[in-house]
Amino acid sequence: MIRSVVACRLTAPAAFCGRGSCLLTGLMSGRARPHSSGQTWNQQSSRGLLIPKVTCQVRYSDSAKQKYTMIYALPHIRFLRAVSRLKLLQTAITVVVLPPVYVLYLQGDVSLFLVGYTTAIALFAGVMLYTASHFFRRVVGMMYLDPTQTTLRVSHLTFWGKRHDIYLPVSDVMTIGDTGDSVNETVLKLKRYSSPQTLFFSTHFGRVVDREGFEKVFGNLK
Repeated sequence: MIRSVVACRLTAPAAFCGRGSCLLTGLMSGRARPHSSGQTWNQQSSRGLLIPKVTCQVRYSDSAKQKYTMIYALPHIRFLRAVSRLKLLQTAITVVVLPPVYVLYLQGDVSLFLVGYTTAIALFAGVMLYTASHFFRRVVGMMYLDPTQTTLRVSHLTFWGKRHDIYLPVSDVMTIGDTGDSVNETVLKLKRYSSPQTLFFSTHFGRVVDREGFEKVFGNLK
């Protein structure tokens, strides 16, 4: 009877260790294992067995979740977004209408003039879409500055008329004087030292919300 009880007490921890617990093995061997950083062990007694509880801490940095202060806004960006999406709709309608016109022409139901007219409209819509989207994508809608005033968040439109944010180091952004523009110009360039990409904004049509933060990035407005 005594041997069976001893055997049961020895086999229970061994079975528990077989499920992946290394803590009991360390306690039975009399050697303590170092705990990894970011983890805390909480031992609880349940039916004579020690159950480890692990708590992991995850640290991450996401610039998109920081609180930014708006320094510039363009109220007309909503109109540009609507026009951009309207051009997409116009092009889609033209592409859908064009194939049936060719089919009707091959069947002799429409004239060659109508086919040429429809084709010209489709090509014009495509050219206008490309030109408008190329211009709208380079217009800055809003600009924000992080609390440390080291990162500039710039919002502009994509090809599909959606908002897209880019994050630029303030030290990489050229001032208005460095771009060769004048403060009194209607359209100003947003350029970087590390990239040839150029965006455009306007203090005439737009609004400087935070003058101090704006001058921190682009220099004195006087």
